Formats: sequence, C-alpha cells, structure tokens
Amino acid sequence: MTQDPPSAQVFQHQDVQYIAQESLYQGFTQLAAVELKHRRFAGGWTPALRREVLLRPNAVGVLAYDPWRDQVVLVEQFRIGARTDPLSPWLLELIAGLIEPGEEAEAVAHREAWEEAQLTLLSLEKITRYYSSPGVTDEQVDLFCALVDASQAATLAGLADEQEDIRVVCLPAAEALQQALSGRAANAMSLIALHWLALHAPRLKQQAQLLAHHDPA
Repeated sequence: MTQDPPSAQVFQHQDVQYIAQESLYQGFTQLAAVELKHRRFAGGWTPALRREVLLRPNAVGVLAYDPWRDQVVLVEQFRIGARTDPLSPWLLELIAGLIEPGEEAEAVAHREAWEEAQLTLLSLEKITRYYSSPGVTDEQVDLFCALVDASQAATLAGLADEQEDIRVVCLPAAEALQQALSGRAANAMSLIALHWLALHAPRLKQQAQLLAHHDPA
C-alpha cells in the first residue's frame, strides 16, 4: 500500500493531540501556553511542543467606500504595536472593532462605523474572513465593504470611556491604496480591503446608482 506524497496530505483536527493549557496572563489581552503534539508531513508525530497564544475575540473591519466620490473613509489613531515605526506610531486604518459576546459581525460593522466615524452604512458586503496572525493569536477578522456618504463622516470621533482618540480621514481610493503601500496604512486589514476595492470599484459604482435616495452633489 502506497502512501500519499506529503504535498497531498490534508491534516485535520484529529491530527493534533492537546496535552495541557495554562493561563499566563489576563488583561486587555489574554495569554495562554498550550502543550501539544501534531503529525508530521514526513510521518510520525512531533515531540511535545509548548506554544504561547494570544486569546482574543474575533474582529470586524469595515472598508467604508463612497462610490459617488470615489473616496475611502479611514481612521487615524495611535497604535502601541507601531510605537517604533520609522514613519509614525499613528496609523491609518479601516474602521474596526471587536465582536462582543452575543453580537453578530454585521451588527459590529454598523456599531463601529458610527462610533469611529459617525457614519451610517448604506449597504454591507462581506469581503472575506481571515486569521490576523495565526502564528501568535486565534483572532479572526470578518472584513466587509460598506457604501457610505463620505460627506457625513465626522472629523474627530471615538468613545471617551475607551480612551479612543480618532481622526477621520477621507481619501481618494487610489490615494488610500498608495498610503497602504507606502507604510502609513500598512496593516493587513487595509491592504487586503484596498486591493479588493481596486478590483471591485467599477461594480460598486454601478450598484450605487440603484441607491436613488442618495444625492452625490
């Protein structure tokens, strides 16, 4: 009986053996240590491995796009992970937030759009779901595109009780993509969404013509 070559093997949950899990820290983010073994492509099992993992709620990202003006609404805020960035620790990002217990991703998209930019979403389309950084965290991101009226966006926003200090920035779609490529909005959520927009903007502009209640002037 011949074995499948390594490239043809598809491992599943049953190919991992969990030995133990230990809570290391609970704060703004939770950190756990997991001890496990998993099958190897060449056959057999790995020895027991210890891996640290950040346990986080899933997140939602919203590409707020005004097809009448061909503009993207981004938010700018300080990010601790970018504290040593050569350009600035203030990054341009999509509207985004964490899913709270009992919430649906679509509801989070509407909530965060209002909290971070005071925007009402005129339509909502799912782009994709992806792991933000599966080597270190279990967080997944539901990414949406929403049609908006960029002229209604706030200038400054954010929840005071969460110490949010947000500046809302409206940019032409092409410039927003350039900001991502140049490093000012160089995060996975923005890069994925803005490249997606480059492919889908013509269709979204056609779709916008059906929203007759909107006055693009």
